[in-house]
Amino acid sequence: MRRHLYLIAGFLSIGLGAIGAFLPLLPTVPFMILAAFCFARSSPRLEAKLLDHRHFGPHIRRWRAHGAISRRGKHAALAAFAFSVVLALIFSPWPWFLMPIAAALTGGTWIWTRPEA
Repeated sequence: MRRHLYLIAGFLSIGLGAIGAFLPLLPTVPFMILAAFCFARSSPRLEAKLLDHRHFGPHIRRWRAHGAISRRGKHAALAAFAFSVVLALIFSPWPWFLMPIAAALTGGTWIWTRPEA
């Protein structure tokens, strides 16, 4: 039963990561890292596919080995956060636009403090 729950969580993570490729505030790579974690406990074959993936594999391996995020990844994440803040400022009324700003500041600070391998 536990294996099936990890498998479902892995596929949900991949789905959210795919959606995150198009939505600025929803990240892609962290969901792929989560999917690899879930697949490691449910399907070694799917985990291997993620680890061998051309785009996501290096990020997952770097995260597992060092807890590291590449400088390019940091810049991309911070640019997405900045874009989200601009959208919130344009389209959200007071005080609701403060929530994306707080999320961007919190998430951006955490991302920027991760090591670079």
